[in-house]
Amino acid sequence: MKKTDRMNSERDTQRGVPRSSAAQAVSSSIGTACAALDRGTRFLLVVVLLSLILPGICLADQKPAPLKSEAKPARKNVKLPGLLINFKDRCVDLDATICLDRGALELIACTKDTKEHESIVAIDALPRHVHTALLLIGAQSGNPAMRKRVSEGEQERWVEIPPSGGRVNVYLVTKDDKGTSVEHPISKFIKRSGDDDESAPDSDPNFNKDAKKKAAFPNTFLFTGSLIREIPGQKERQYLCDASGNVISIATFGDETLGLPAVHSHQNGALLWQVNDAELPKVGSKVILRLRPQPQKTRTNKTSTKEP
Repeated sequence: MKKTDRMNSERDTQRGVPRSSAAQAVSSSIGTACAALDRGTRFLLVVVLLSLILPGICLADQKPAPLKSEAKPARKNVKLPGLLINFKDRCVDLDATICLDRGALELIACTKDTKEHESIVAIDALPRHVHTALLLIGAQSGNPAMRKRVSEGEQERWVEIPPSGGRVNVYLVTKDDKGTSVEHPISKFIKRSGDDDESAPDSDPNFNKDAKKKAAFPNTFLFTGSLIREIPGQKERQYLCDASGNVISIATFGDETLGLPAVHSHQNGALLWQVNDAELPKVGSKVILRLRPQPQKTRTNKTSTKEP
């Protein structure tokens, strides 16, 4: 470490603002994410970050406050258009409307006036704001499934890149008869296409109940993070999900903000899932779509004992 850097670090520590590698890493990752977003979203992200950081900064001419034994107060919730960031419960609540109660599904959630005919809910928020909110509560973005060219010319070759990203649990929050909010896993409202077919009775030796149970719809999606592209004639880059509306996808489109692991066709004959309307609120009902990132597993450097 250079002498100047060491002096700056010691001076910051004396002022009550010690430097930590973890804080620098978080700052760097958020800065990288900021650079990939449009100007308006970057402004929102900066405002939110300042509202969280400024109250805890100790000014240079003030003495550090004495340590207290009680727990630190939870961060205040932050409201963005169409969504609420809940830091205490580490989740993002999206204002949504039920838009489908029967038929095949390609999506869990879309934006308004896009794909309501094949999605359970339509959300009010912009997809890029959903992306920003997930970053602020520590979710790790990855990439949608895509094809990448690795060589050109006569030896042109492409490789398939699978979807990646932090795992996010998805819930639908509805009101019961008493007006109390109830959280349901999104899988409760989805069933496999053909589940209504009674042609395979329990006595049929080929009817495997255990296999059918294992094929239940998952409640967890990957934070794939859509894609950002340069648009000819425009200064700002475009967050592709803002245009497509594929916020939470069952089928693979390649521009979704959240999607399932692996690749899933969106051709009509290949759609495997449909709406389970047994307890789904009526079309037009206002609900909350809740996104809760799973805690990230701590990586270890244990040496494997398996033979190569």
